[in-house]
Amino acid sequence: MIGSLRGRISAKTPPQLTLEVGGVGYELEAPMSTFFHLPVVGAEVRLLTHLVVREDAHVLYGFGSEDERRLFRSLIRVSGIGPKIALALLSGMSVADFYRSVHSQDISALTRVPGIGRKTAERLLVEMRDRLAVAELASEGGSVVAASPEGEAYDALVALGYRPAEATRLLKAAGPGTHSTEELIRRALQGAARE
Repeated sequence: MIGSLRGRISAKTPPQLTLEVGGVGYELEAPMSTFFHLPVVGAEVRLLTHLVVREDAHVLYGFGSEDERRLFRSLIRVSGIGPKIALALLSGMSVADFYRSVHSQDISALTRVPGIGRKTAERLLVEMRDRLAVAELASEGGSVVAASPEGEAYDALVALGYRPAEATRLLKAAGPGTHSTEELIRRALQGAARE
């Protein structure tokens, strides 16, 4: 998998851009939140990436921050949410605004994003609520820590096939305290094995 690219921007036509890296032009799609911070054509930039392999294409997505890429990856794990809708969400609101909407269960904020209907917004609120609860295990004062070890452990457990609510429960049972992502995953899997 391609994790990041550093190169010269050779073309920008939102939501697509071409990045020249070592003589190879990589075509990427990026949310508007990333486009707003891109330098001019010809300038060098480093973008984090996520590769989506489909039956008919391999599509590379670029992000200006780890928070954007992490939210994109969480969104495409939600049933019925594909990369296009995830990109629209990231283009229509900031990562912090999205988490605030989920925390306050604000459907109207999500439906204001083009391409997000009421049913999709409801599904997002239900599925992302558990992920937000895990992220808040590591937060102080209710602010979301998107890049927390708890959030990464949650994503790993879901990738292993645990349902969101089950992953949340296992991580809460792993015990409070400061643990690395690996330690949290190990404790959660040990807890699941004992059940």
